[in-house]
Amino acid sequence: MREDRARTPRHFHAIRNGRMYMALRTPRGLLAIATATVALIVTTGSASATGTAPTLAGPQARIFMVNPVQSSGDQSLTDGKDAAAAVPATAYATVALRNLDSSGGLSGRWASVRSDTGASARIADATSYDRHDDQFEQVMAYFWVNEAQEYLQGLGFGSELPGANDRVQPVRINQWGADNSFFTDKKAEIRFGKGGVDDAEDAEVVVHEYGHAVHHAQVPGFGSSVEAGSIGEAFGDYLAVAVGEHAAARYGWPLKADVACVADWDSVTYSDAPHCLRRIDSGKTYADRVGEVHADGEIWSRALLDIRTALGPRVADRIIVNAQFGFSPDTSFTAAAQTTVATAQKMYGKGAADAVRAAFQARAIPGLI
Repeated sequence: MREDRARTPRHFHAIRNGRMYMALRTPRGLLAIATATVALIVTTGSASATGTAPTLAGPQARIFMVNPVQSSGDQSLTDGKDAAAAVPATAYATVALRNLDSSGGLSGRWASVRSDTGASARIADATSYDRHDDQFEQVMAYFWVNEAQEYLQGLGFGSELPGANDRVQPVRINQWGADNSFFTDKKAEIRFGKGGVDDAEDAEVVVHEYGHAVHHAQVPGFGSSVEAGSIGEAFGDYLAVAVGEHAAARYGWPLKADVACVADWDSVTYSDAPHCLRRIDSGKTYADRVGEVHADGEIWSRALLDIRTALGPRVADRIIVNAQFGFSPDTSFTAAAQTTVATAQKMYGKGAADAVRAAFQARAIPGLI
């Protein structure tokens, strides 16, 4: 699922090094806990953004702990043509599938897997699927889309703050024949591709695309300029990192790969080790723009990472996501940065606003004083 691509029609936000889409991913961090096949305990309600311990409840399924490279630290892993033996058993965790409706399928309050390749996943069999099964990607997509929305809910979006894509998110699995994935605002749905590592096998790819859905829900048509598109790619990468690290901390999963390296597993087929689709800790500044959304997005994602470092995950993410409601579809880096500073001031006062401003100034984004 490469993502280094040129611009395409505004409604496509894809995730790879192909030529036609606008999407991207995110790397993760280092926490250090090693466990074998972890039995995930999860609540039946929303995941808290504060890291409260969950309890096992409801239908269960087998998923990757973000992705196999991240949980193992093994940069020599390869796709092996979808072979189950290509990844260790310790890459999986058993989790609860939360918020399912009564349909009997992978459909619920925040996510709905609407089509797939092969037979649809059976909830009763969801603990037995592995990456060799088409149904495994269906389960991964459902779990991680739900997890991403629960993370936003835990930050207060949909309660004390406006909802951010708090709706059923339609998802199609392996319906795109290329090694790419994208969000399309035509049907407001996410489509995951296949080829190399099937895209929905990597949680960072899933959550990256969900980031585009969040932006579209907040500002319909978002990404209609190069700089706005770059912000969209950056936010997708950043959200993938944030959700993955939160899940790892909450469930006690190991994180053994570079925090700032996005989609370590998906990218094994198209990047050298240590594998990365993109990074969120780039040293790029505004002067390094090249007019390509994935490359230029690394400027914005580094600013978001610096805000997170300065203010802590919860405060930073509440500011970052809430500010996006004030963006225009074709926003510039300058306008979006100014809106984010103003949001920090309104929510948390001068100290937070100064930290946000400093992060954008470090990227030499003009118009910030």
